[in-house]
Amino acid sequence: MKKLHVLLAVTAISLVACANRPESIRASHVSHEKFVHLDCTALTTKMSATRTDLEKFSKMQDTKANGDAVGVFLLGIPFSKLSGDHEGDVARLKGEVEAIETAQVKGKCSGEQKSS
Repeated sequence: MKKLHVLLAVTAISLVACANRPESIRASHVSHEKFVHLDCTALTTKMSATRTDLEKFSKMQDTKANGDAVGVFLLGIPFSKLSGDHEGDVARLKGEVEAIETAQVKGKCSGEQKSS
């Protein structure tokens, strides 16, 4: 019985240490001032590139989270804690998307602010 409690405690601690899913990662603060000098066309281009990068890093983060789930299930080890994850990149890119959207609003880039 005591071994079961220890195993459950180790599993619970390991699950807390797993890589976060991209959708649960909050955006880092990025100032829109970084982008206000760009015209609407340049902001649209920057937004497209940033969203492409965000999608790429989100997929990589999802892969890390999946690997952690398997690692914890099989060995009790979240592998991303050994090899790192992409949470910081996802947070930064989410912040950049928000900042570019704000710069588009401030620059009165109507119709271009939510391009996908």
